[in-house]
Amino acid sequence: MNQIIVFSETGGPEVLRLERADIGPPGPGQARVRHSAIGVNFIDTYQRSGLYPLPLPSGLGCEAAGVVEAVGAGVDGLKPGDRVAYAGGPLGAYASERLIAAEHLVKLPDGIADETAACAMLQGMTVEYLVQRTFPVRTGQTVLWHAAAGGVGQIALQWLAAMGVEVIATVGSEAKAEIARRLGAAHVILYRDENVAERVREITGGTGVPVVFDSVGKDTFTASLDSLAPRGMLVSFGNASGPVPALAPLELTRRGSLFLTRPKLGDYIASRAELEASAAALFDRLRDGTIKLEPSHRYPLAEAAQAHRDLEARRTTGSVILLP
Repeated sequence: MNQIIVFSETGGPEVLRLERADIGPPGPGQARVRHSAIGVNFIDTYQRSGLYPLPLPSGLGCEAAGVVEAVGAGVDGLKPGDRVAYAGGPLGAYASERLIAAEHLVKLPDGIADETAACAMLQGMTVEYLVQRTFPVRTGQTVLWHAAAGGVGQIALQWLAAMGVEVIATVGSEAKAEIARRLGAAHVILYRDENVAERVREITGGTGVPVVFDSVGKDTFTASLDSLAPRGMLVSFGNASGPVPALAPLELTRRGSLFLTRPKLGDYIASRAELEASAAALFDRLRDGTIKLEPSHRYPLAEAAQAHRDLEARRTTGSVILLP
């Protein structure tokens, strides 16, 4: 019998519970996927807590890898036994098996392990769209990346270092600083001990950076704005510390005609062509060794609540997965 994590009310990790459910055969356009590894991401905690409201009761999780067990009518290009991964579609990845529209699935190339794919799809395609399409970063530029020792940050550091980009990384501890340096950060700022914007100005000779990638939110928002060069862009793509404060557009003018964007992955892989291109770019970097990635924390599916506790308490570095 399929096991699935569900919640009927918003709140802390304790609202998550393990249930059994028979999911049946796939319908038209669907595939039944047996999961081998499931990605855990900060957005999952936003949804569970109510920061991102959902109709309840609800499943959770948007990323996993596994094997196709069956396909429904009208599905082309997939067959039972194919290894697949996804990062999108309806919530429900926190499960041992699930039904999902085949259009959300991409085949996994040989040489990419299921566990790697489960922690790489959402975070890796996030890095792809951020650095190649939201703000196309160029060789020789200097950028500021917050939470650089997290899952997205670790991929970004490797991706950008391979491009010849100088990354200023912020982290919360010396242990995380060592991770950031090892993965390619040119400069590391301990945000609890140093003034981030002042250090960025020192590093850049007073000019600031053309772009800041900020997944932290409330705690770093002002420092991010103050770190930008004139006409720079703040890419705010997460709320790990809470939602950012309200900002009057005139503040962007006062600080140097700045740009502010709040993107999400779904809008950058909205078409099948975009999804396949983003996944292909990620797979290429995984296979050629540009990005070396494996989960740093593994939990049984039944311990999803503990995974959330550790993630929110910032006791994790790198990527987190659940194992059915």
